[in-house]
Amino acid sequence: MRIVLQRVSHASVTIEGQVHGQINQGYMILVGFKGEDDEAIIDRMVDKVIHLRVFEDDQGKMNLSLLDVKGAILSISQFTLYANSRKGRRPSFVEAAKPEISSPLYDLFNSRLEEAGIHVEKGIFGADMKCELLNDGPVTILLDSDELFH
Repeated sequence: MRIVLQRVSHASVTIEGQVHGQINQGYMILVGFKGEDDEAIIDRMVDKVIHLRVFEDDQGKMNLSLLDVKGAILSISQFTLYANSRKGRRPSFVEAAKPEISSPLYDLFNSRLEEAGIHVEKGIFGADMKCELLNDGPVTILLDSDELFH
């Protein structure tokens, strides 16, 4: 599982000309899955996301988590996080989980965030989405379950 986490002042996703989800302070998360990902990986990644201390405290140090600041998440499915560009000029996506695997994993990931008390707005799995955000900092962090937990 891979996540690109961006700390935002606000973010939104538009689908077919309509705003489908929007948040103020929090994270816009791009999330991708590979075939071996499972519920245990999702639980560990949710824990990492909600407790990651990247919001500034009153002394300007990144000491506060999403829970501490009562932030929200805009969650966007993103199979292209598993693009392999080693050969040629056209990326391969063979490492990305097939939709019948990744769609339920995406739903479970969002549900687990909500169960942890986070307000989650979502895109639509597989849709053509237009994402807008104001990256605060900028703070952008890549979380890869293979690097974090193996």
